[in-house]
Amino acid sequence: MNIESVLISDLSNDPANARKHDSRNIETIVASLRRFGQQKPIVVDLSGIVRAGNGTLEAAKILGWETIDVIRTGLKGSEATAYAIADNRTAELAEWDDDVLAATLQGLVTDDEELLAAAGFDEDELAELLEGITDGIDDENDGNTQEIDSDFDLECQCPKCGFEFDRKT
Repeated sequence: MNIESVLISDLSNDPANARKHDSRNIETIVASLRRFGQQKPIVVDLSGIVRAGNGTLEAAKILGWETIDVIRTGLKGSEATAYAIADNRTAELAEWDDDVLAATLQGLVTDDEELLAAAGFDEDELAELLEGITDGIDDENDGNTQEIDSDFDLECQCPKCGFEFDRKT
């Protein structure tokens, strides 16, 4: 694959693009591009039609970019359209590991609060994830909980539920 930097004005959105980008999606892509830059090229056909990365192209325009990195595909017609659909569908079929995601997002917030938004999440979504994890822990306990002595300096925090505890050996 050969990555090229091309003028945005030479590219066109895919007229057969079945994927819609609402304002939140575009705002999130803008935030990501602003924070991290373009970390992967968009895919265009030999005519300059975007086959994967239509949202990225729109966000780049909003940011006022004049050029964008692309790779060119030789796919044409129905094959190019099917690839564009597959590119979106394969991502859609994946799912999050909520425990890992919540812990990772909490770590991002600890490092830099703006990273949460650049990753496409907000505080409410993080709180919802954490609530779901804590609810799952409560369900697993079936009401059998133990009280612990909390008269100590808090040094550690559980990445899943946020519980703080002393690192006693």
